[in-house]
Formats: sequence, structure tokens, C-alpha cells
Amino acid sequence: MDMKNTRCWRIGVAAWVIIAGAGVALFSGAEAADLRVGLVLERSGKDDKSFNASAYQGLKRAEKELGLTTKTVEAPDNSAYESLQRAFAEKKFDLIIAVGFHQLEAVKNNAARFPNQKFLLIDEDAKAPNVRSVMFEEHEGSYLVGALAALHTKSGKVGFIGGMDVPLIRRFEMGFAAGVKKINPKAEVTANYLGVTGDAWNNPPKAKELALDQYNRGIEVIFVAAGNSGLGVFDAAAEKNKLAIGVDSNQDWIKPGYILTSMMKRVDEAVFDSIRMFKEGKFETGLVRYGVKSKGVDYSVDEHNAKLVAESDKKQLEALRAQIISGQIKVPDYYLVQKKK
Repeated sequence: MDMKNTRCWRIGVAAWVIIAGAGVALFSGAEAADLRVGLVLERSGKDDKSFNASAYQGLKRAEKELGLTTKTVEAPDNSAYESLQRAFAEKKFDLIIAVGFHQLEAVKNNAARFPNQKFLLIDEDAKAPNVRSVMFEEHEGSYLVGALAALHTKSGKVGFIGGMDVPLIRRFEMGFAAGVKKINPKAEVTANYLGVTGDAWNNPPKAKELALDQYNRGIEVIFVAAGNSGLGVFDAAAEKNKLAIGVDSNQDWIKPGYILTSMMKRVDEAVFDSIRMFKEGKFETGLVRYGVKSKGVDYSVDEHNAKLVAESDKKQLEALRAQIISGQIKVPDYYLVQKKK
């Protein structure tokens, strides 16, 4: 064997190391540079300034910092998820990322069809051996922004506007209301939902209409968890000189001075961390949860809302965070409430 062939043989041996029994592939630097990651977004797409945008940001950060090839597709409707994921699998992408609970069944079907393929599912648990499922403790983060909302109301009237009426968004509402009541037990929380189909995530005009109605009834702060539809609530807040709370990504910049804070679900971190672990050969399947302890869910403070969130506000919120982490505060969880019924 000549020196050239010897060198190639050594690279080949180093490129793949399989941990016995774990089925985890360890990549050498040369192999990792060729890593291909496919991202399947919901129909609201990478420009929704919310949930999908956060996932896309995590992917692009990984592309820049870790050196990999990426491709992003946006589903035109829920029926397209399975075929879009399958196309990535058939083209032998190393990791396929599916964003949103709507993609659960598609991931389960494709995970069974391609048992050697690795998937990352955001916002649901696929319970499949080749899927890493990431879920967030939305109720915990919502509790914190609920407390902040209560601190910024004189009337004790706050609102919630949800997108699609599903258990996940009810979880936001329940945590939010509990946080409000922690600060002001007599507060009134009014909730409205945009609909029962996927269109609810992309209907800013209707969201604005609901928000204007709430503001006209004396509500001072509205927390919106409705994807791209939330932009309508922000418009209403600016029009009525009231406050709104964003969701999923940091949305404070969209209407500075009118967005009190954002309840961030660090989907970007979950995506980036998972890709980094895959590249390093440390990718683990199964269910992973992000909560207030890890700041996987959190409230935002930056230059766009710093004048709204006082130091005293932050001290109270951090005290509440510590009590949630210690177990002193048990934030009500809609998922658990439903299971008991």
C-alpha cells in the first residue's frame, strides 16, 4: 500500500466510529464538514417572526458556525409534511428537522420507514428510537410573563389571544393566568382564540380585531400566542397605546415601546444544540425538555423594552423563577389537568 492509499485508509477509519450498542456515529472533521441538514417548516414559514423563524435562525447559525450544508422547505399545508420529510430521507440527508406538533404523525411514519435516519422533532414527542423530540415547558415561561403583565396593569384587566385552539396553546393560557393571579388574585383574564384550523397561525387581521375589542373593554396588556397572527395584536397595541407580549422568539423589536416583553421558546437553541451534538457524535434520541431552569423558556429584556421592564420587575420575576425551580411554586399544566379528567 503506497503512502497516498495509506493516508486515505486512515482517514476512512477515523471518519466513522460506531459506539457499540448505542448506534451513534462519530464524525471526523472532514466528514462533519459534509453534514447535510434538512429543515421542514410549517406553512407560516421562516418569515413568521415567531416560532418557525426561531428554528430557521438556529439552523443558519449552525450552518455558519459548524460548517454544514442546509436546505429549508416550507409546507403549503399539513398534508405535505410527510412527503417533504421523505424527500430529505431519500436524498440521505444526515439529520431531518421537523418544526411543530402538526408534524408528529409524519415524523412517526417516516421514522419507521427510515429506521437508520435521524430526526429532530420540535414541540411533540414521537416516541421513536431514531427521533430526538424537544418539548418546552411553555406554562413556566407564560407564568413569568403573566406576572409581569399583572405588574403593569392598574385595572387588573389582562388578555390572552391564542392561535389555534389546541392543548398546547391552552397550556400557554393556563400558565399565563396563574402568573397574573400570583401578583393580583383579583385580576381578570380574558381569552380569545383565532380558530380551530392551521389558518389561525396566519391571520393578523382577525387577531387585530380581537385585540382591539379587548383593549376597548379596558384590558391593558395582551399576551398573544398565535404565530404570525400576533403581528395584528402588535398593530392594535400601537394604535391604542397599550401593551402586548410577544411569543416564541424575541419580538420586542417589532413595535418598540408597545411590546412589554416576549415569552421566548428557545427553538433556535434547541436546533443549534441538536445539530452541534450530531456533528460531535453526541446526538441522543428520546425526549428532551427545556424549562425556566435552563432558560429554554424565558422572558426577554433588551434595548427595545428596557424602559418598560424596571429592575424591580426583574427582581420579582427572578424570585418567581427560583421558586418554580425549587418546586415551591407548582405552575398549573394544562396537559396534566387534561390527563386527570
